[in-house]
Amino acid sequence: MAEFFGRPVFDDLNPDEIVALGAAIQADVLAGNQQDILLLDITPLSLGIETVGGLMDAIIPRNSKIPTKAARQYTTSVDGQKNLKISVFQGERDLVEHNRKLGEFILKDIPPMPAGLPKIDIQFILNADGILTVRARELRSNLETQVEIRPTYGISEEEMALMLIDSIQNAESDIAARGLLEARNEANNILLSGEKFLIQNAAILSTEEQSETRALLNTLRETVAGTDKDSILSAMESLNEYTAPLAHRALDVNIREAMRGKKIG
Repeated sequence: MAEFFGRPVFDDLNPDEIVALGAAIQADVLAGNQQDILLLDITPLSLGIETVGGLMDAIIPRNSKIPTKAARQYTTSVDGQKNLKISVFQGERDLVEHNRKLGEFILKDIPPMPAGLPKIDIQFILNADGILTVRARELRSNLETQVEIRPTYGISEEEMALMLIDSIQNAESDIAARGLLEARNEANNILLSGEKFLIQNAAILSTEEQSETRALLNTLRETVAGTDKDSILSAMESLNEYTAPLAHRALDVNIREAMRGKKIG
């Protein structure tokens, strides 16, 4: 150690005494006897939820001062979805399979709506005792449910350190995995929208336009099954370039039909 840093190691302090001294100072602060000392607790690992594809979406990042709270809005990925499972994880990896699962709960009886329309607010509230409250509320119907979790229960400081080291060592592969999954998620949304577009605008599109759009959708579907992110992005770009003018024309026709027989005063 001394050779690495180029200076002698300072080992005059007794680690047990340091811990006891820190605890005594914290107790004195909590008792209100120290006005010029501020000790802040932090959350040692990120806290978040699982999103489509098994991705970890951190809502409270590591080293956040506690108490703290944060929120983010999500939506559904399937038409008419009535229940939404919220899985809570702790860790620094991009995929939840590599992180520590803390718990899960279900937001039930969401009013059936098209995918992407529900607005679901997920709120993380971490109090001074390290208790995490996770609330989920569908904003259109005001349906709400929550769960309480102790994030640090059952995990040692050594295990936390190993999780951090693991995230650093696998950072490059995690970035690649996240990029591929995000591209797949976006592509699947486009595939769903594309199929709906063909059905809803069959009368507006020519046989050739429908055929070419389906061919591009099939190409995108094939690339999604692979592991080449760039191929997925390229297929999405080709589909978007071809269908953008069709979508604009369909929008004009639908607006004209909706306004037929109406007067604007």
